[in-house]
Amino acid sequence: MKALVQRRYGSAAFGDLDVPVPGSGEVLLEVRAAGVDMGTWHVLTGKPYLMRILGFGFRGPKTPRPGRDVAGVVTRIGPGVTEFAVGDEVFGTCEGAFAEYAVAPVSRLARKPAGLSFTEAAAVPISGGTALQGLREVQAGQRVLVLGAGGGVGSFGVQIAKAKGAHVTGVCSTRKVELVRSLGADEVFDYTKADFTGTYDLILDCGGNRPLSRLRKASTPRGTVVLVGAETDGSLTGGLERALRAVALNPFVSQKLVMLMSTERADIFDELRVLIEAGSVKPAVERTFPLPEALEAIEHVYSRRSLGKVVVTI
Repeated sequence: MKALVQRRYGSAAFGDLDVPVPGSGEVLLEVRAAGVDMGTWHVLTGKPYLMRILGFGFRGPKTPRPGRDVAGVVTRIGPGVTEFAVGDEVFGTCEGAFAEYAVAPVSRLARKPAGLSFTEAAAVPISGGTALQGLREVQAGQRVLVLGAGGGVGSFGVQIAKAKGAHVTGVCSTRKVELVRSLGADEVFDYTKADFTGTYDLILDCGGNRPLSRLRKASTPRGTVVLVGAETDGSLTGGLERALRAVALNPFVSQKLVMLMSTERADIFDELRVLIEAGSVKPAVERTFPLPEALEAIEHVYSRRSLGKVVVTI
């Protein structure tokens, strides 16, 4: 099979690999599409360096095949698998999604939402799951602020908060304003022209770099601030020091400061499937790239030019 192969940080190339064999609790997928998120770029480059210490591989990547978001068709069943059968259409996460075939654990797969294409389904798992977990505490009538509302996690965050009955304010750049409005945001601030105003019950900060003091000022006295990663171009920590400060400060303030560590599980993806089939959430896919152009897709996402999600099609 053809696959993107990464032997060291900073580079990857296409090569021929044997089709993998599913083990216990796994299935083999014929990959139809693979989503791209900022995490893909971090794994490819090995930056920030903190991630190497945290277990991704110190001198080189532990997993030589990039790509996690996946949508495809089950072609082979591993021992002990009863959840799926050959021919089932699924979506979720795995290792090595930028390939013609990939092995995925059933614990990280759900049935593809009815009416959704493979391309759209591949855009959902990581970004949609992160947004869903970051917005768990939202209740109807609350005010929610989504920073980075035009990106991958943010585009899902706007829709999920609206589905929960919240009043949603999105913050994004000029070229993403219309997208964020189309996703259902009640208010949209173009941060290149004016900063957001008001106070909010929950702030979902998707890879932003605003000072923690600014976020706390915009939060109600008992509000919640959820930090989803950070993108400050720092080679050592990549901006995670802000989230670490939030964790340290949290016990001493009335507000709830959260460094979100999202998980990838079948039940989360199935919850997203229900929202999608109900018409409450729809993936915002800006652009697709063919498999041989996967590296260009990763760079496009890293440049922050993308509107919503980018997907590699196979």
